[in-house]
Amino acid sequence: MYLAAQIHPFAIVTIAILVVLVIALVVLYFLGNKMQKKQSEQEELMKANSQTLNILVIDKKKMKLKDAGLPQMVIDQTPKIMRGTKLPIVKVKVGPRIMNLIADSKIYDQILPKQELKANISGIYITSFKRVRGPVYEPAKKKGLLDRFKK
Repeated sequence: MYLAAQIHPFAIVTIAILVVLVIALVVLYFLGNKMQKKQSEQEELMKANSQTLNILVIDKKKMKLKDAGLPQMVIDQTPKIMRGTKLPIVKVKVGPRIMNLIADSKIYDQILPKQELKANISGIYITSFKRVRGPVYEPAKKKGLLDRFKK
């Protein structure tokens, strides 16, 4: 006689999927921690190498890396996947020179054309800034789906 309980095939598939999902979540957790440490080290290095300059913003656009007018060395060093993405590019005048710089995505919306800034620049990357004249522009927040129905 056969008295052992049989497990339904659906239950076996469900358990296998749950095991794979748990393993994937554990791997993503450890990779996320590793990437977060790497990013914090890079931010510390950028802060250490930054310098404060007076700049005049001429124009700003989001454009592809190859169309931005950045040095060829910068384009060669970027991963091929990133070359097609659009970056926040700010055209500035530093002293007598006109340069294209990459702005941090957190501050890009606050930068307005034709304003004078005192900016912290690390290489070709604008990390933070203060306006020389007047307050910093704060863009209006976009209303979410829930905010539209509240009154």
